[in-house]
Amino acid sequence: MEGLNMIPKAARGGGFISQMIRWFIMVAIYDICIGTLAEVLGVSRLVACFIFLGILLAISGIGYVMRQKMSTPVDQ
Repeated sequence: MEGLNMIPKAARGGGFISQMIRWFIMVAIYDICIGTLAEVLGVSRLVACFIFLGILLAISGIGYVMRQKMSTPVDQ
């Protein structure tokens, strides 16, 4: 298993340029989502940003609850 650590960082997608491109794509997608929310709801971009964060928080909360319910309890 030590051979896996011999792969250069850039080959795993961890290079500086690829991380910058990934970051810019994420920012563009979030900007499109927040801008669309602001236009559809007729609110400022700051309010739309908080709404978007609330939606992400709700999705992660639902995922957490579902994961807890689906996991098997450990008998002690």
